[in-house]
Amino acid sequence: MLRSLFSGLLLLSSLSVQAAVQCSAPWPHWELFAKNWVQHDGRVLESSMEKNHSSSEGQSYALFFSLVANDQARFEKIWRWSRENLAGNDPVNTLPAWHWGQGKDGLWKAQDANSASDADLWFAYALLEADRLWDKPAYREDGMALLAQVKGREVKNLPGLGYTLLPGPFGFEYPGHLWRLNASYQPVSMMRRLAVIDPQGPWEAIANQTPKLIRGNGDHGFAADWIGYRAVSETSGVFTSAPLGGDYSSYDAIRVYLWAGMTDPQDPLFKPVLDNLQGMSRVVAAKGMPPEKANVLTGETDGVSIIGFSSALVPFLHALEQPWLADLQYKRAIAAFDKWQAGTATPPVYYDYMLSLFGLGWADGRYRFALDGRVQPYWEKPCSATTR
Repeated sequence: MLRSLFSGLLLLSSLSVQAAVQCSAPWPHWELFAKNWVQHDGRVLESSMEKNHSSSEGQSYALFFSLVANDQARFEKIWRWSRENLAGNDPVNTLPAWHWGQGKDGLWKAQDANSASDADLWFAYALLEADRLWDKPAYREDGMALLAQVKGREVKNLPGLGYTLLPGPFGFEYPGHLWRLNASYQPVSMMRRLAVIDPQGPWEAIANQTPKLIRGNGDHGFAADWIGYRAVSETSGVFTSAPLGGDYSSYDAIRVYLWAGMTDPQDPLFKPVLDNLQGMSRVVAAKGMPPEKANVLTGETDGVSIIGFSSALVPFLHALEQPWLADLQYKRAIAAFDKWQAGTATPPVYYDYMLSLFGLGWADGRYRFALDGRVQPYWEKPCSATTR
């Protein structure tokens, strides 16, 4: 198991951290994930859904991690399986289906053709960065095709809010000019990169609305899993509770804290976003670990979180200059992984591990996001033949 002196890492610049990790060194956490969840054909098993089913989220995250690990063979397989089975081998006209598995008819196929915009954007981002880092024009073509589809089908100009990323093409707009939104779907770093690649697109506008979307209708410093937005005139609107519920900060919103912590400190949205998330840091300071959920309207918290929550908060707590709390969460996560590998604890579920790959990978210097949103993998500086 990869170990690091985390407190020391917190004091290093991202370039120093990258230089400290040799380009030829494997990423053990990724290799362990791939061994347990990635099939030989590139399909990612998601155990948090029905047994042996897959999702576009799992495929897109794995695609990103294989890029960070410089694992070109798995990257190719993961994208090929996703392209063929989720996007009908036609990313120009078909967004990836979010849910794939065995139906009641016994057939293995897409079970819900609706797409998830966060996965669509992670696919596009990973493909475009793979072209930059590995010089693979075919990946760029597919990434730009997906990006065009997201702009055309998953972005809407909402009254008083502007260009807004909807969670999917269907099912998130309700009677009475009401929409259901998700702040975890739009990492600021990703929006910065997309704005460079596609300067005429809505990405900068989407990034700029992030602090408002995170605050929503709560004043206790927690991001909601889901937030409602209702138009009250042709030029204005208000945040409200999301249709179908969502006044809690839990399994979706944990990623908001994660993305906030990994945003470059020089980004103009770095501080405004963190300022709207202070409730989580206060709870962690008081209890030693994140809660499973927090009520964004009252500030009340409940439950014991999965290990992935602690992993996700490591970059966040570092961004808040609270290395002692970040170190505590890092150690909690690493201890759980050690017990799993020693056979003294049950394996983590898919989402638990995914969050840990993001948070622990960042803590161990495996990657950073630059001010312009480029991913900076640990192997790029000493090994990459191209720098664009």
